[in-house]
Amino acid sequence: MFKAGYLGPNGSYSSLAVQKLCKDAELIKYTNFRALFSALKAGDVDAAVIPIENTVNGAVTQNLDLLEETDGVIAVAQCEIEIDHRLITLKGAKEEDIKKIYSHPQAFGQCSKYLAENFPDAKLYNTSSTSESVEMLKDGTCAGIVGAHMKAEGCVLGGENMSDEENNRTRFLKVVRGGVEKLGKSGSVFFTFTCRHEAGALCKSLGIIARSGLNMTKIESRPIKNKCGEFRFFIEIEADYAAAKEVLDELKKNCLSLKILGAY
Repeated sequence: MFKAGYLGPNGSYSSLAVQKLCKDAELIKYTNFRALFSALKAGDVDAAVIPIENTVNGAVTQNLDLLEETDGVIAVAQCEIEIDHRLITLKGAKEEDIKKIYSHPQAFGQCSKYLAENFPDAKLYNTSSTSESVEMLKDGTCAGIVGAHMKAEGCVLGGENMSDEENNRTRFLKVVRGGVEKLGKSGSVFFTFTCRHEAGALCKSLGIIARSGLNMTKIESRPIKNKCGEFRFFIEIEADYAAAKEVLDELKKNCLSLKILGAY
């Protein structure tokens, strides 16, 4: 049976995305993204579903790095999940008594304004996923931030969305083993490259994309490990991979390195 891995436990936003991208698959949860990529590489799962960016917090940089550094994997599909963060507490807890709040760092970032205004003195504690915060609710001084879909016995959800932005969505990618031979017809191509360390190198690379008439929908930079002051760029363009291959080949000649991360 087809197996798909995701960041658990059940009730995480990743659990919603994996059900959407890998219907009828056997779902296997992992405690962190590096373990999930290792499982995919080893063949323990046939696909991994990962968050790649959020409309409030931007890129999930750990997953950008893992996607780039893991050989033999490629993204073949995407989906968006609407994010509705709610406060969760034990039944009977009062907001004025809350001293500790648990959740994933992404959730804290997406709710920072709400937390500053409503819980300025509460201490924030990171968990590996939003749903894991439920396990930390020991008494009435504790709370978590989870999705509005979360259900937990003995707990209650707050009545309002805590996200700082109403239109809060996270994009997820379905990653499988293989290379460009796995890619079908696509609307977007995702790749990463490094430039020569010289004046105008990035401008020249972006000029190749601009002259092709392809629309660039995303650009991110990440520091190159052990090379202070040098960066890797992550680019997404609107294109079918087969139609864009000539442009990508030209771009590769101009760069130190170029890797196709996916098309979907």
